[in-house]
Amino acid sequence: MRVDLAVVGHGAAGLAAALAAAEAQPSARIVVLERTAQPQSGGGTRWSPSNLRMKSSAEVTPDFEADMIAATGGFGDRAYFRRLAREAPEALQWLERHGVEFHSPGYYLSVGPPRIQPVGGGGAIVDALANAAKAAGVNFLYECRAHKLIRGSAGGIEGVSAERADGTGLQIGASAVVLASGGFQGSPAMLREHLGEGAESLRPISAGSAHDEGEGIRMALEAGALAAGDWNGMHSEPTDPRSTGPAPVVLVYPYGIVVDTQGQRFFNEGRGLVHETWEEFSRAIHFSTPGRKAWAILDSRLLDIAGYERAIRSEVPPVRAGSLDDLAALTGIDAHRLRKTIGEYNAACTGDAARFDATRADGLGAADSLVPPKSNWARSLDRPPYLAWPLVGSIAYTFGGIATNDAAEVLGAAGPIAGLYAAGEMTGHFHGSAPNAVAVMRALVFGRIAGRTAIAWTNRNQMKTRQAR
Repeated sequence: MRVDLAVVGHGAAGLAAALAAAEAQPSARIVVLERTAQPQSGGGTRWSPSNLRMKSSAEVTPDFEADMIAATGGFGDRAYFRRLAREAPEALQWLERHGVEFHSPGYYLSVGPPRIQPVGGGGAIVDALANAAKAAGVNFLYECRAHKLIRGSAGGIEGVSAERADGTGLQIGASAVVLASGGFQGSPAMLREHLGEGAESLRPISAGSAHDEGEGIRMALEAGALAAGDWNGMHSEPTDPRSTGPAPVVLVYPYGIVVDTQGQRFFNEGRGLVHETWEEFSRAIHFSTPGRKAWAILDSRLLDIAGYERAIRSEVPPVRAGSLDDLAALTGIDAHRLRKTIGEYNAACTGDAARFDATRADGLGAADSLVPPKSNWARSLDRPPYLAWPLVGSIAYTFGGIATNDAAEVLGAAGPIAGLYAAGEMTGHFHGSAPNAVAVMRALVFGRIAGRTAIAWTNRNQMKTRQAR
């Protein structure tokens, strides 16, 4: 097969690249390679609520670039985030022209930077872009896994080798390749290698995340790409292991306490707003607790918080009991230890409970004697019924990847690798913690940039070839 552009990956980044290229050059031959069957396609995007750090589809949040540099601990590429901010409105309005609608549903219970969300979540983005790309003549190869980039004699990329589900090989010659196949959150071996012992058992937050095995990153590194980003970093969240749905987060833990399976507190539940603590918290559950499991325990005061349901995406009701002994029996926690832990916590809650405010860091801390401390939302747990949710740490995506610039060009030791572009999770631009509500946003923006840049390269390269003849 010979094409002008091959795109590896069917999430927001890959679909944006394919459609943008097709719109820029309607006569171009473009193919999208997707490792899964069509009903499962869409990567992590399809299963994500796809919160976007925007005031509206026409305006990014104030101080966006500075916030990104702060979130990445000063390691972020200013040019990359500056272009993200500049082109995000155009990208979202482009989605609107393709039928995607946006709304502001609220974000759990916490205040924070404004966010909008596609109506229908990430699935609406995937379906709209895929349908538009197919209507524009883009060819889709499902159940076709890319495994190696084809390099030319001059070092540039000239295609990709792939394998179909039946084991037959496929060589695709291409003037340019866009890699958009996600991180390595679906590869137990890579997780263990880069995140440490035990990481291989991290639960994928969605079915789409489980398919991201890092092959695009590996292919690029083998072709000379530089590694970038925080290879020990990941975005993870606390989820309900009983749930079968995507991203079944339980984010009410700041308003009660969390204990391990032995009934011991191990984390400052009130250290900050939920999107400021969920990565650290979910890591603590997975790497520091017996059985890699915890319980969020609250009382009936939770039910008085307006909109508390927004912070719970699990469809499974909590364990509910009229006494701590009954709760211990239902959860398997040692009753004596649970009573002792909650008794010590209640004794430390000496502040004025009237100051409680679930939407902000309210300063209602527990007494200094409490270990670990609780910095905000410290109210005693003494009003039955008691509620408990089991929690595990679930991985959404990894931070380690390949180096790219603000034109989505993949960088090697000598600069951009000719004919190779990348976007989305597989590019290493996050460090320490994930900037809130930015993952899908950057996939869309830089996927679109990658498609336009790649097809422009293809046109120039083909013109040079014709002139040389």
